[in-house]
Amino acid sequence: MAHRVALIVPTLDEQDTIARVLEAICAQGGDMVELVVVADGGSADLTRSAVESFARRDARVRLFDNPDRLQAAGVSAAVRALPAEIDTFIRVDAHADYPPDFVERLLQTADRTGADSVVVRLRSEGRGQFGKAVGALSNTVFGAGNSAHRMSGRSGWVDHGHHALFRREAFEAIGGYDGAFATNEDAELDVRLLLAGRQIWFENELVIGYHPRETLSALIRQYWRYGVGRAMTVRKHGMRLKLRQLLPVLLVLTVSLATLASLALPDLLLIPAAYLAACAVIGIAYALRGRGAFMILSAVVLPAIHLSWGAGFIRGYLLGRGGLLRAGGWTQRTADAAPAVSRDGADTPQSASLKSSL
Repeated sequence: MAHRVALIVPTLDEQDTIARVLEAICAQGGDMVELVVVADGGSADLTRSAVESFARRDARVRLFDNPDRLQAAGVSAAVRALPAEIDTFIRVDAHADYPPDFVERLLQTADRTGADSVVVRLRSEGRGQFGKAVGALSNTVFGAGNSAHRMSGRSGWVDHGHHALFRREAFEAIGGYDGAFATNEDAELDVRLLLAGRQIWFENELVIGYHPRETLSALIRQYWRYGVGRAMTVRKHGMRLKLRQLLPVLLVLTVSLATLASLALPDLLLIPAAYLAACAVIGIAYALRGRGAFMILSAVVLPAIHLSWGAGFIRGYLLGRGGLLRAGGWTQRTADAAPAVSRDGADTPQSASLKSSL
């Protein structure tokens, strides 16, 4: 089946990786890839300059302004702005590594399965010693639970995975991403896809490399945001947490209560101490099995992942949209203002005022 495809890359300060990613994905898909849209949320570094430079080499590459900054809003706005003949789009991360046949294999999988969405496996690959520990632990049950798209499994129908290909009709039929979500917009959209009777296929053999955070503070912020985002999804859809999601919440409550109660009963400090010791033992065991001496950093990495996610979830569940997630979202504010895009890139009446639109 012939497709007319757009690749959409949400960015915000990705100067170190965007040129490499564009180089990798623009070499794929042949004549089927008609547009490569970089939806930029107002980068303050050299990201936009790098995209504009690349666009001079490849006319399919367009820089698209995302004034709402969040990637969920940017991708949805870019999809609405695509020419009518584009029937399929692929979401591309600016901080990931892609195999050379990524686009072709996604399209083949979509045709073979008839899926409305094809999701893929994510393999974390750090650079520095701390990043390597984060990456390696994120690919284990201790860092990712039993999440299929984080660990090797089997291809098949799933309820969630790392977003890659969408049939445009299915994406637009459910309203696209909820642009109020700073994180977890992918899982939230998958809930609505399934509720609408659509199908999601997980392609286990199609793996992209993801570069995790390289500092402790960045890791803590990231997983705090992840926890808040999951809480918003739970609140929005009245869902129950899976066991792997419930455990960090229970862990935060247990450690917090034990620490407070230890003021009266000092022996209760054995509870958080035992947890921290267990995290250290996990890393030592991996290191002894040849995974690398950096695995002993599990004593820091695993608590950062578990406790930040759990605390973020509690914060998001109790206080809702306050703080990280913006009230209102993009839906009502921008739905009627999405620019139309012509095949040759010329301005239409709707997009004439957007100098960097598609």
